[in-house]
Amino acid sequence: MSASAVSVTLSSLSFAWPDGTPVLDGLDAAFGPGRTGLVGVNGSGKSTLLKLIAGELTPTHGTVRVTGEVGRLPQNVTLDTALRVDEALGIAARRAALHAIEAGDVAEEHFETVGDDWDVEERALSQLGELGLGHIGLDRTIGELSGGESVLLRLAALLLRRPDVLLLDEPTNNLDLYARRRLYAAVEAFPGVLIVVSHDRGLLDLVDRIADLRGGEIVQYGGNFSDYEEALAVEQEAAERMVRVAEADLRRQKRELVEARTKLAARTRYANKMYENKREPRAVMKLRKRAAQVSAGKHRILHEERLAEAKERLDEAVEAVRDDDEIRVDLPYTAVPPGREVLTLLDLRPVHAEHAVGSLDLRGPERVALIGRNGAGKTTLLRTVAGELPPVSGEVRAHVPLRFLPQRLDVLDDDLSVAENVARFAPGATDNRVRARLARFLFRGARADRPAGTLSGGERFRAALAALLLAEPAPQLLMLDEPTNNLDMASVRQLTTALESYQGALVVAGHDLPFLESIGITRWLVLEEGILKEATGEHLGRATA
Repeated sequence: MSASAVSVTLSSLSFAWPDGTPVLDGLDAAFGPGRTGLVGVNGSGKSTLLKLIAGELTPTHGTVRVTGEVGRLPQNVTLDTALRVDEALGIAARRAALHAIEAGDVAEEHFETVGDDWDVEERALSQLGELGLGHIGLDRTIGELSGGESVLLRLAALLLRRPDVLLLDEPTNNLDLYARRRLYAAVEAFPGVLIVVSHDRGLLDLVDRIADLRGGEIVQYGGNFSDYEEALAVEQEAAERMVRVAEADLRRQKRELVEARTKLAARTRYANKMYENKREPRAVMKLRKRAAQVSAGKHRILHEERLAEAKERLDEAVEAVRDDDEIRVDLPYTAVPPGREVLTLLDLRPVHAEHAVGSLDLRGPERVALIGRNGAGKTTLLRTVAGELPPVSGEVRAHVPLRFLPQRLDVLDDDLSVAENVARFAPGATDNRVRARLARFLFRGARADRPAGTLSGGERFRAALAALLLAEPAPQLLMLDEPTNNLDMASVRQLTTALESYQGALVVAGHDLPFLESIGITRWLVLEEGILKEATGEHLGRATA
């Protein structure tokens, strides 16, 4: 099918979960050839929408019409570790048939299995090579691959099918910088309709348009994410200006209503006085009094209607202004004086490491980025420093209170509320103090009483971050492992804002260069071939090339 003929059309699309919880209601949208970045806050329905397009979910109402074959890369890729690479690619049967024919077995079923796909093995190896997986071959098992390699392998399997529509859900999660670059290249080269849900700014800056899913509606903006932000800023400025105009109009209508009521009251008093003094015939006076009352009623209704319209215009103007709240918190007790010893590693060898990663000395409020390929051992190193794993040899000395936020966010007890979770880390704090500080992390009122197990990905991250930053004693060394995974753009901005208030030492393992640069990293370390070393311009150049 030609690329120009491929499209995805959504008509009056609605979807609700079996318990009745609505996700989408009457959504209309269309996606044509090219790359579309689908953005929206956590819980807005982005992943659900991709599943509906892929036919994995059935709409409650409305229709999804797709021309061409669809392939979807889910957010969480789970593959059987016992599978061989060719089985994961879906070519094992054709490959076995080819090898049988090459060995002289000319059974008819082998030719039926191969069909016209005689170059399937070459295509598979070529696809693996394009995604940086040429070294893994077709006979290794999935258990021998890293998490990032498994994601790229799943993408390779999709691309081998040559789908007309490709749906990617947070594809750069768990990918190192090298693997991200490979995925970026695959996205740029895809010829059909591509819709990608991502918080990765580098990836979103490669798309042709942004589709903003908000309040159950999709608004599309031409250009990449940077263009979208500029357009959004202009829209927000206009919306805020309309709020100011509507507020001024509402004040004027209120003032005019008061003035009208004052005048009408004066007229009524005058009419009553004239009636009481009987200066004109009784019938005439009654008519004038009734006319005055009718006039007063009409006048009052007119001004009340104008006031109601002004309130409605203000409500509409306020609704047009986005309420992407920012975390605003003061964390003075996290401060570390310049030059103070924070962390010392002495010939440290973590578990599973072939040798010691080396030694390290952190001082003062340094902000350290820890980078390296998938499987290099970054998470194991952080868990060893945090005391979750005992080292094989060497020593870890933390000279200040330390907290670690792992990728899986398991610092929270799902059965406890957000407030109760935070109280676990600050047992000396009163309930009022906990709730007052949680409000700064956007958990206000009843939101603080929600069980942690019911939170969305972004909310859960925010709650876990609040629990650590509000802990007693306050952490003066904070370690984060891939903190932007599964966060929408609004949540990433909230994280950045929270870290601006943090005054201690910071170690962040990650692959999201724009995020790392935004939080003021002062020192770059790379874990390469099992050795911890200062990152050079060459390392960062390879990461961003």
